[in-house]
Amino acid sequence: MKMFTEMGVSSRETPYEVAQDSEVVITMLPSSSHVMDVYTGTNGLLLGENDIRPALFIDSSTIDPQTTRKISLAVSNCNLKEKRDNWEKPVMLDAPVSGGVLAAEAGTLTFMVGGPEDAYLAARPILQSMGRTSIYCGGSGNGSAAKICNNLAMAVSMLGTSEALALGQSLGISASTLTEVLNTSSGRCWSSDAYNPVPGVMKGVPSSRDYNGGFASKLMAKDLNLAAASAEEVGHKSPLISKAQEIYKKMCEEGHETKDFSCVFRHFYNGKDEV
Repeated sequence: MKMFTEMGVSSRETPYEVAQDSEVVITMLPSSSHVMDVYTGTNGLLLGENDIRPALFIDSSTIDPQTTRKISLAVSNCNLKEKRDNWEKPVMLDAPVSGGVLAAEAGTLTFMVGGPEDAYLAARPILQSMGRTSIYCGGSGNGSAAKICNNLAMAVSMLGTSEALALGQSLGISASTLTEVLNTSSGRCWSSDAYNPVPGVMKGVPSSRDYNGGFASKLMAKDLNLAAASAEEVGHKSPLISKAQEIYKKMCEEGHETKDFSCVFRHFYNGKDEV
């Protein structure tokens, strides 16, 4: 808050005070418990539910769909201080993002959005000011579901890419050469061509700065836990979730929880830096 205040941005002490002075509120928090607290806790955004100002809430946190739907219902049960357009009740969209720190800095995030479609259409200019793409995924909670599935695929592809590159090194092929092969062949993926996990292969990614400043391993572990819980709830067989969970749990237990999730190349597969 101090940093933004010094930049000239207005700040408030509590979520409730933010809501009192806002027509649209955007939240992005680490976990379901944080989101619940900010919306429904002491001095939360929905305090004084019979008289709130914001007509639109956009939550870009990565949390489970069940919590998203619970908070969305709490928002819709509130009353607006002032009616706006055709909205008689406030609305919440779940709009988690993909792209990581690099896309956030460049303004090229992808938003996966769940909630009423008319609210999505109203919010699209706001989303486009922060990202390049927004995709409407359906009803409340569907944006959260899409993000969980996306991060599962991202975790598994990073593990596969790291395993292949580390194996290649052991077999005598440099990571740069194997990366060139992958990126012009069927093994190409985001983890190989945009977020390569081998230090020295690609500039501007976390592996080039000792795995700092990216998507923390502890957050990937959290997202895999969300995926596992969601899979269990619907009775879906997901063996790769379990294996990825096991690996990222180990990363965290060994002290790498704040390092970017691509650090599995070094700390799990014992891969070597590119010289």
